[in-house]
Amino acid sequence: MAKYEKKPEPGDLIEIFRGTYQHWAIYVGEGYVIHLAPPSEHAQAGAYSMMSVLCDKATVKKEELYEVVGNDEYCINNLLNEKYETRPVREILRDAHSFLGQELPYCVFRGNCEHFVTELRYGKPQSRQVRKAVETGVGVSLAAAAIFAVLAAAAAIFGSKDKQKRNQ
Repeated sequence: MAKYEKKPEPGDLIEIFRGTYQHWAIYVGEGYVIHLAPPSEHAQAGAYSMMSVLCDKATVKKEELYEVVGNDEYCINNLLNEKYETRPVREILRDAHSFLGQELPYCVFRGNCEHFVTELRYGKPQSRQVRKAVETGVGVSLAAAAIFAVLAAAAAIFGSKDKQKRNQ
């Protein structure tokens, strides 16, 4: 996904690459986006922006795209177009503007910036990065459990051989 591949259209989802995570906004036209922003979310926040995982509230803001992006890269990513029908643009824009200035509950797992914009565009709150993190976590947990099982079996086998040698 190239940086600035094309000009966004109203209703497009904007994915902003913040290093260890992605921030999401919805393009509303004339160079502006609307996004759900925890207090630590801004372009120059750096590692501090990871503190958003500790927030339980976030504010819906309308800001210029270039200010939200800062020096980070971004792309237009209407990630669920293949899966869901896009809501009419006027409804997306109406609903996005209706949230402006509101403080909403924020939860990295159930109500983050990606959930916010996918619900506006598709009527379905989804977060691919949360799903990936959960899948990765499950995969790591299963791998750790398998390694533990192998080590436990090896310890039992070799431990019993040592015990047999000592008893002889």
